[in-house]
Amino acid sequence: MTSTFPSSTPDLSSLQGQVALITGGSRGLGAAIAQVLGESGMRVVLADVELQRAQDTAAVLGERDIQAVAVALDVSDPAQCERVVNDAAAQFGRLDALVNNAAIDVTKPLAELSVADWQRVLNTNLSGPLLMTKFATTHMARQGGGHVVNIASTASKRAWPNASAYHATKWGLLGLSHALHSELREQNIRVGAIVAGGMRTPFLLDRFPGIDESKLQDPINVALAVRWMLQQPEGTVVPEMTVLPMRESSWP
Repeated sequence: MTSTFPSSTPDLSSLQGQVALITGGSRGLGAAIAQVLGESGMRVVLADVELQRAQDTAAVLGERDIQAVAVALDVSDPAQCERVVNDAAAQFGRLDALVNNAAIDVTKPLAELSVADWQRVLNTNLSGPLLMTKFATTHMARQGGGHVVNIASTASKRAWPNASAYHATKWGLLGLSHALHSELREQNIRVGAIVAGGMRTPFLLDRFPGIDESKLQDPINVALAVRWMLQQPEGTVVPEMTVLPMRESSWP
């Protein structure tokens, strides 16, 4: 008797030849995402404020037969955001995925947090993803669809002292992500957020030298979750996904 059940095996070739633009792509989670997506056959654009570091990462990926290019980008600058998106779409002829990964933090109590600190975190962590999504989805809509993945954090669900700007922007990013999921799905643009727990990346290790690394996860694990989001079949979207280390201390 012939089975009528569809195959449950994921199509590992579904990303072959597609193009992904990753902000903050020079190191840490951004570099891990570029590696995982590149190994799946995607062409990756590493957009980072540190151009030389992005170029070095692109060169390493190139040694692994991954097509990667590096571009300078400060996501707080609207003109740069628009130019980078347009250049990537022009170079490759399409833009299939945008990963809004770039983020900063200013770890200070409110009394010491300057207005300039607040504006810098807000412009990078929240305005940047909005701008990048605005410009990228213009191209995606023309080509019939695409995917946006926003890298949120457990800081978008809970709060701890001395990180008010970071929490405000990550809570805002999660809300923005859900709002754009609702707005853009009619254009066949899928928007999802990864709520990532602590990772062994410079973002934490450089600022907190005494942190217990056994409670952090490998950024590759989170990058694999990003790829899984992108590999969902037509007609399905994952608006939010939480990926935690087993011993995550900022989560119940």
